Amino acid sequence: MMDHKQIAKQMVQFNKSAFDNSFKAMNLVYEQNEKMLDAFLGQAGWLPDEGKKALREWMDSYKKGCQDFKSMVDANYEKVESYFADSE
Repeated sequence: MMDHKQIAKQMVQFNKSAFDNSFKAMNLVYEQNEKMLDAFLGQAGWLPDEGKKALREWMDSYKKGCQDFKSMVDANYEKVESYFADSE
């Protein structure tokens, strides 16, 4: 029979895998949206340059926020995995 720590470790590994896969899918959606926005802005001659700049900055800010979030989550998963490695 498996002990509780082994079960918890497997649950954490499963959750990390699910998070990583979901994040990759979300990132693919972001990349497609970024391509669509670039195409839109390339054809939107009526939109002032400052409006285009604001939209690009918004997308860049969103991308940076996602990367920062992923880094934080990865760091915390590493802490949990370290806990399980130390307790074995």
